[in-house]
Amino acid sequence: MTEIERAVALLKAGELVGIPTETVYGLGADAANPAAVAKIFAAKGRPADHPLIVHIPGAGHLERWARDIPALAWELAEDFWPGPLTLILKRAPGVPDAVTGGQDTIGLRVPGHPLALELLRAFAAAGGSGGIAAPSANRFGRISPTTAAHVREELGDAVALVLDGGPCAVGIESTIVDLSSGSPKLLRPGHISPQRIEAACGLLPQAPDGGVPRASGTLEAHYAPQTPMRMVGSERLLDFLNAQRHSGRRCGVLSHSQPPQAVSGTQQPYVWKMLPAAPDGYAHELYAVLRELDHAGVDLIVVEAIPDAADWAAVADRLRRAVHGAGA
Repeated sequence: MTEIERAVALLKAGELVGIPTETVYGLGADAANPAAVAKIFAAKGRPADHPLIVHIPGAGHLERWARDIPALAWELAEDFWPGPLTLILKRAPGVPDAVTGGQDTIGLRVPGHPLALELLRAFAAAGGSGGIAAPSANRFGRISPTTAAHVREELGDAVALVLDGGPCAVGIESTIVDLSSGSPKLLRPGHISPQRIEAACGLLPQAPDGGVPRASGTLEAHYAPQTPMRMVGSERLLDFLNAQRHSGRRCGVLSHSQPPQAVSGTQQPYVWKMLPAAPDGYAHELYAVLRELDHAGVDLIVVEAIPDAADWAAVADRLRRAVHGAGA
């Protein structure tokens, strides 16, 4: 039996499977099986009213899960699926409350990872529902996993099988666009920017108002390490670190610029991790490096503030929620 065949059998039996996607690793269950979906919430410690994203093999499966699908949804699916875009649509009759958080909407996407697509297609071909509910495979609110080892570290025996698809190519969660009530609303920024969506369809997703559905990864505290975390501007960074060191606190530093000469020798007083100075490269490495710093035995994780620019919006969103979740 291949790993894919084993994963399909486990999903059909109501078990959990760790799934690689291009964004982060997901904790997958048969989206049509409420008892299986309940195991996701139990393993993650996730609130039961928090909706899940359902992954499907292709746009041809949309009508199994959604109704009143607008033309814009088909257009965006054509342009961006498979890929890191989640569409919020009106849910179809018969979709379990367990995956929608009791709402009348559902989040759907086709992942852009070959192993995830192979699993989804095999699951559908074997008589499965064709949909796998798969939030990030981590404890609720904590750092999302971007390798199979992260999933095993986080969830252990709660996951029957983890498919190893290597490190995630994108490294942060999908863009979420709400199409359930008229003009598109951006619920969560991601690798696919509002500007790319506008270029594809002529409509720029707007900031959400008070009437949008709840969606994954939009709580104020999310993606957080257990170590306290602060963000500090580049011009203040070295002074802040020196003050922390003199007060007896050991810091881990997440930067996008070279460490000052004073801390670049072999006897560094800090655990200094430098990420790429471009947003896509920074996003690709962010969670893995945050996890590394969280395990480094430091008292505080200090993040060098990133540029205030549109192409950094998705990274800024993740860092803001992580800082809020970790505190300082």
